[in-house]
Amino acid sequence: MKYFIDNIASIIKGKWLVQHDNALIEQLLIDSRKLIFPQTSLFFALKGPRRDGHSFITQLYEKGVRNFVVSDTVDLSVLADANIIQVEDPLQALQNLVAWHRKQFNLPVIGITGSNGKTIVKEWLNQLLDDRFTIIRSPKSYNSQIGVPLSVWPLNEQHELAIFEAGISQPGEMEQLQKIIQPTIGIFTNVGEAHSEGFVNVRQKVNEKLQLFKHVQTLIYCQDDPEINSGVAALWQQLPNNKRFEIFSWSMVSEAVLHIRQVYKEENRTTITATYQQLEIGITIPFTDNASVENAIHCWCVLLHLQVPQEEITKQMQQLGPVAMRLELKKGLNNCSLINDSYSSDLSSFTIALDFLSQQQQHGKRTVILSDILQSGRSEKDLYAEVARLLQQRQVNRLIGIGERISHHQSIFQSAGIPDLAFYSSVDAFIKELHHIPFKDEVILLKGARIFELEQVDRLLQQKVHQTLLEIDLTAVAHNLKQFQQRLQPSTRIMAMVKAFSYGSGSYEIANALQFHRVDYLAVAYADEGVELRKAGINLPIMVMNPEESTFDVLVQYNLEPDLYAPGIFALFEDFVKKQGIQQFPVHIELETGMNRLGFSRAELPVVINSLRTPLFKVQSVFTHLASSEDRQQDAYTNQQGALYMQMVEQLQLVLSYPFIRHVVNTAGIIRHPQWHLDMVRLGIGLYGGDSFGEGGLDLREVSTLKSTIAQIKELKEGETVSYGRRGLVTRDTRIATVRIGYADGYPRRLGNGAGKMLVNGHLAPVIGTVCMDMTMIDITDISHVQEGDEVIIFGTDLPVKQVAHWAQTIPYELLATVSQRVKRVYFEE
Repeated sequence: MKYFIDNIASIIKGKWLVQHDNALIEQLLIDSRKLIFPQTSLFFALKGPRRDGHSFITQLYEKGVRNFVVSDTVDLSVLADANIIQVEDPLQALQNLVAWHRKQFNLPVIGITGSNGKTIVKEWLNQLLDDRFTIIRSPKSYNSQIGVPLSVWPLNEQHELAIFEAGISQPGEMEQLQKIIQPTIGIFTNVGEAHSEGFVNVRQKVNEKLQLFKHVQTLIYCQDDPEINSGVAALWQQLPNNKRFEIFSWSMVSEAVLHIRQVYKEENRTTITATYQQLEIGITIPFTDNASVENAIHCWCVLLHLQVPQEEITKQMQQLGPVAMRLELKKGLNNCSLINDSYSSDLSSFTIALDFLSQQQQHGKRTVILSDILQSGRSEKDLYAEVARLLQQRQVNRLIGIGERISHHQSIFQSAGIPDLAFYSSVDAFIKELHHIPFKDEVILLKGARIFELEQVDRLLQQKVHQTLLEIDLTAVAHNLKQFQQRLQPSTRIMAMVKAFSYGSGSYEIANALQFHRVDYLAVAYADEGVELRKAGINLPIMVMNPEESTFDVLVQYNLEPDLYAPGIFALFEDFVKKQGIQQFPVHIELETGMNRLGFSRAELPVVINSLRTPLFKVQSVFTHLASSEDRQQDAYTNQQGALYMQMVEQLQLVLSYPFIRHVVNTAGIIRHPQWHLDMVRLGIGLYGGDSFGEGGLDLREVSTLKSTIAQIKELKEGETVSYGRRGLVTRDTRIATVRIGYADGYPRRLGNGAGKMLVNGHLAPVIGTVCMDMTMIDITDISHVQEGDEVIIFGTDLPVKQVAHWAQTIPYELLATVSQRVKRVYFEE
């Protein structure tokens, strides 16, 4: 369906503050960091506990957004051609709009609620029914007052089945979600302790969740839970006879529509047998945990209700795949393994995290860093007594408690016999003492609520410390950016290349500076680089130049935009988004015009054109790489590449009904080939002070200074040798200094034996002997007043990286990009 802004104003009963045109609206936007399509987005200025969406209106307007729903008055003088609708409550308006949208469709809609298992049941149903229906479902666990409307909005005429989650945290919320989802089939997974803070007791929580199902045709649930069973019965009795739903119950202990007779667990699978319509049937799933058994039975009931043949059900259940959850396992400091689960803090999820901790056998010692558990429904004393019991059961060696509540109950953990205990009132207090706390050869579980922002601790426990420093001048970055901006038309966008750890200069810090100075796009090499930027708060669009199949889920989760450069990767990602039920996902298309590295050739272009006829992708940009933009003798070839690119772009434009960004030139091309600036340019090494083109009169500044210190000074006699292989022969009495840098830090071995030089006290000191892994020796005989501990410049303003690269017979790109991440980065701004 198509919605124009005047339709929407009528639906949400809003008041026009200003109407410029009747814009077509396709996307609903509530987070300025997730802006993809400014022209067709409608921004709802929601007010949260920390942020007010109204404060982002001007910023979004500058990025091209022209449609807004507000509750406060806004400065219309800076929003000249905007459409602005005023309502009493933008969140209510968002929900009302999507509820109206949902009413336009008549299809089976599965609504899922419960304390646990919602996301897994939803994902498994999608796996089981994907071959039978065109399915739309909630992305990840979008089940909140905001997440549900954003999940339902993409529903369209092509969909044959919808599956949506609904989660609540306090009374009154489910009534609104019911209006938005309007399920025809309901699934009540279970009731537990998760999100119980807003409810008086379990009965109230069950009754509130059941509001989702008051208009369903069929309700699926396990009748073995007395609270759920009595709640369902009460709701059923309250409904008029002609509006009562069909009950599809299952049970392990009594007669039900699906009566589970046996659950038999083997090494890697579980076989479940049951009676249904007086027949004995069964399934086998490749899981053995109780939660998976329960979730699979809920799915089984749905398939039986939809009259999927039992033979087909049996076959598909055997092929169920795991659903990725939020626990992250990564390498930590000092040979530690780090599990990050800093998303929630209820007792149920804590138990799951402890189970995952117990599975890690690579270390003998187990440490849990735990924040206050924000869960009501029982006394704090009983709550932390249960936590202590769980820690004791999982043989946790050390507990570090963070928060006033858990600290208040530390005597409980002492009584439980946890060997090593420490408590801190806040994350800041813990971080101040972190360098005094030994972490080595252990597995660490980081567990807590989002409000504690344990991500700070996560980063510190991964941080690598090294005495060699790479200093990055953020003022120089801004200066270099401006130098290139002055060569562009105001309408030409800039994509900043921050791949390879921003050419060795760091990731978040450089990206944050570029975001502050309003570049339009970022580009990284791999998805994990983009994830780190997203985690650090970077909200600019990010292109991933080398997407891999193993990171497709990460691309979607963190709103990263892949470069699809060949038929193989295109087909793989096309299949992935189709299975995920995603449409209009932003992608970039790379064309091969003569670089002969990556990109669709002209012969392969029909493959792309045919696939782009479907609504799975939204092409953000089409680009190519110039092979020799810096070389004047290759200008004819460069122009030939540009001409071929334009021909291929014209073919793509014929099949795409919307404009996309065209970009061709890199750093050298910005200066040397202004005719190919087009819609956007890609700025890489020039940002960091590198000049590969030698013309244009740019005043570029060195951004990075790599420095170290002298570990030891030795006095050698004539004839002695230095370093491995004894190639550093001393031909006179010589004074040498050992510097704390080696090839493991990114200092090339090619600079050994006099090829390279370092700057000491303003004087050049030649490298003597072979460069070692962690150390390099230099000859300081002719430099006076040098002492152990003195600073040594490897490259920087007074010793340009271009010069050091020349000595190493390479290019500045390589030297910058290969500075090891064990080298500590220090950022400063004048």
